[in-house]
Amino acid sequence: MKLIALLSSGIDSPVAAFLMAERGAEMVLLHMDNRPFGSELGVRKTVMLAEALRRTTGQRMPLYMAPHGENQAINIEQCRSPYRCVLCKRLMLRTAQEVAIELGARGIVTGDSLGQVASQTLSNLRAEQYGLRLAVLRPLIGLDKLEIERMAREIGTYETSIISDGTKDCTAVPSRVITNASLSEVLAEEAKIDADSMAKRAAERAVRI
Repeated sequence: MKLIALLSSGIDSPVAAFLMAERGAEMVLLHMDNRPFGSELGVRKTVMLAEALRRTTGQRMPLYMAPHGENQAINIEQCRSPYRCVLCKRLMLRTAQEVAIELGARGIVTGDSLGQVASQTLSNLRAEQYGLRLAVLRPLIGLDKLEIERMAREIGTYETSIISDGTKDCTAVPSRVITNASLSEVLAEEAKIDADSMAKRAAERAVRI
């Protein structure tokens, strides 16, 4: 079974990819390149994390990068700021779905842990995955941060994930983030943009690193 994992430069997503590889899934990694709202360091860390995962799992784990910064800019210009993180995640998942279908993957893996950040409340998770054709697998969903960090140390990704240059991971995060998004409100905001075309364009421009 082939799965595609959204891989950020943080602590959680590499652990999620590792766990699904341990369950026997053939993993493909996809990083959403958030520049200019993300950093060059974030991209370099992602490459390092992919290498660490290959070493610890013995899998090839190809890494793809898809442009996401343009989509962020459209969200910022067209949609209300409290919904930005939910809309961002919806676009990431839809892009991942397009790439997954192209590569023959049957599901999407994320590093979501319930309630850990604003985009990972139950309401927001439901809104983020609404309308997807592929299953979203969340192997960390019931774990707390300390448990995830312990696993990251064990698989050799933690030290890379915590490298910092003092800048924000994402400068598009608004000062107020909706934590209990209703699906109808999210879809009303998304109607202001052409999310299908945005996701397809990002997927088509994904490149293997």
